This record gives sequence, C-alpha cells and structure tokens, in this order.
Amino acid sequence: MFNTEIPLDKVNAMNKNTIMEQIGIEFTEISKDYLTARMPVDHRTHQPFGILHGGASVVLAESLGSVASTLVTNPKEEACVGLEINANHIRSVKEGYVTGKVQALHVGRRTHIWEIKIYNEEDKLVCVSRITIAVIKK
Repeated sequence: MFNTEIPLDKVNAMNKNTIMEQIGIEFTEISKDYLTARMPVDHRTHQPFGILHGGASVVLAESLGSVASTLVTNPKEEACVGLEINANHIRSVKEGYVTGKVQALHVGRRTHIWEIKIYNEEDKLVCVSRITIAVIKK
C-alpha cells in the first residue's frame, strides 16, 4: 500500500511549522504495510505528574493516521482530515521515546480507518488508538 521509495526526509518535511515539529515527532520507517514515528517523552509531552500526557499520544496517533492517508492519496487533488479519533491509554511513560505504528483497517475512496499502537522503549504497549479520516476534494 505505501510506496517504500518515498524518502523519510520528505515525509518528515511535512512536520515543518506544525505541532509535530513543536513536540519532536519524527517519522522513522515506511514499509509496504505500515508507517512508524517516534516522539520524545520530556517536558514538551509531559502532564503535571511528570508522565506522558494522553493528549500527546493522541497527537502522535492522529499525525500517523493523517500522514498515512496522505501517502495513499493524491495530495494535489485531495486533503485528508480527521473525522473521529479514540485512544485507550494502557501504561504511563516518564522519559525516553514512544514509537507509534499505523496500519490500515479500511482504505476507501472517501474514508480511511487506521489503527495506531504506541509502544515504549521496552516494546510494551502504551496506547492503542483508532482514527477515521475523511478524504475530501481540494
């Protein structure tokens, strides 16, 4: 599904001047079936108790889903926007990085549904999310 010939620096260039750049999200791998990105767990992504803010996990999940949809559509003619997102937070993280992996559940002409799993550095599940993307004409 994904074009593995797309260079990661081109994908990461989409982060410029966005929340993704502000909190340090970096896309790390494109395969035929999935896309991954990592995000630091630090002062930018902490909540007041010093652990990863659930909203930051949702930003990572929505970023992965939106970029995944952009990579499988024609961005000159279509825009991909989030319709609905949910997230279940499973364990806390205090520091280091979390990595999200997005995979398709449904890729239609006008809607896409993606599953995103976020893991800590020990490969333990931190959050599971699902996003529905609307594909609209520009």
